[in-house]
Amino acid sequence: MKIIPAKTPGFVKSLFPNFIWNINTSNKELYLTFDDGPTPEITDWVLATLKDYNAKATFFCIGKNIEKHSEIFQNIIKDGHSVGNHTYDHLKGWKTKTKTYVENIEFTDSVMQFQIQNSTFKDSNAVNSAKIFRPPYGKFKTKQSKQIQKLGYKIILWDVLSYDWDHTVKEEACLKNVTSAAKEGSIIVFHDSVKASRNLKYVLPKVLEYYSEKGYEFKGIFKP
Repeated sequence: MKIIPAKTPGFVKSLFPNFIWNINTSNKELYLTFDDGPTPEITDWVLATLKDYNAKATFFCIGKNIEKHSEIFQNIIKDGHSVGNHTYDHLKGWKTKTKTYVENIEFTDSVMQFQIQNSTFKDSNAVNSAKIFRPPYGKFKTKQSKQIQKLGYKIILWDVLSYDWDHTVKEEACLKNVTSAAKEGSIIVFHDSVKASRNLKYVLPKVLEYYSEKGYEFKGIFKP
């Protein structure tokens, strides 16, 4: 069931100006993001679909999934996408002590950096121009956010939620959540997860086609 609106209201963004909700641009650019992977078959399908449209995106990865599926993570890098930290095990910030939460993020960063530094791909040293983090569920404590930013992370939230993970949201409604709300600079949330796969496989190609025909480019966040 949808509780949070698909389009993030402006007043919500104004309450948290230190977080990145969208990219400030007048160019026809969109920023697709995928949370919770890498996931076998699903992430592979996303990468292939993005490639069909010469589209770049940002993958907010879970540390334990990177360890389990390092080859898929390497393929994300190989294809020139941005990667972000999404904690090691999809940790709930509001139920976790700040010290534990921050340590979890730092450990995930070490997992990511190991994979990036040991990549054989030419572009592996320029994955992003900044460290980026997205809190699972979009929720965490104020103290946690301040400490994460002190570590040099840019905190990325979103302008548009697709609701692809919600089984009560039908495919067409999921598509409309995106096409009715996304505009220049929008950061859009999808999930490369089994739970979201039904809606994702219907919506992603249509979003790519719809906006490509309108002259939009799809870019990775802080991709040099």
